[in-house]
Amino acid sequence: MSKIDVVRAAMVEAMKAKNKERKDALSMLLSALKNAEIDKREPLTEEEENAIVKKEIKQARETFDSAPEGREDIRKEAEFRMTVYQEFAPEDMSEDQIREVIKEVLKELELETPSAKDKGKIMKVLMPKVKGKADGKVVNQVLASMFQ
Repeated sequence: MSKIDVVRAAMVEAMKAKNKERKDALSMLLSALKNAEIDKREPLTEEEENAIVKKEIKQARETFDSAPEGREDIRKEAEFRMTVYQEFAPEDMSEDQIREVIKEVLKELELETPSAKDKGKIMKVLMPKVKGKADGKVVNQVLASMFQ
């Protein structure tokens, strides 16, 4: 069952429960998934669906962060959307899991003591392996901590 079907089913449940806020949030997520599928002109892979969900969470977080101080309504809506979208997002990798992938990449590149100069080379191989599974900022922080 694709993520579009899962989100659509959850939206129907929200409509039956007369939960307008949840239905609206799910409707926005569903349209983002459908638009991506239309743009691609073929069904999305699970990885692509997860990337879209993560992108929507990121946009909701940016809306929350950029909302003016006096606009609690905007902040509450963005926060609610983030919690709803989180239900459909894949679990992110932990720092320990990221560290293990980095160690594998270092073995692959035959680097025993990596330095900051090697960062570009390492990231080039590392990011495709953790794409959609880990936040880029966290990956960057974990890698930087291994240089010290």
